[in-house]
Amino acid sequence: MEFLGTWEQIYNPDFKVVEFDHFKREAGLHTFVLSVSEWIEKTAAIGLTVKRGKYGGTYAHKDIAFEFASAIQNYVNQY
Repeated sequence: MEFLGTWEQIYNPDFKVVEFDHFKREAGLHTFVLSVSEWIEKTAAIGLTVKRGKYGGTYAHKDIAFEFASAIQNYVNQY
């Protein structure tokens, strides 16, 4: 979440930082749930997109995708 917020602040002049701060505070709670669609809607994010339908899916800017893949790889290597 921290990386997403930083990326958006750098590349998205319309990013809603106040909403991001709210999500960041809530993220540590066991009841926290956030969908990609909600993230985009509430923060005006541009780094992630959701496409519905037959060839739909969740897509990320290459910087975000590489960071996510690296985090998964680090997690796998720990176990």
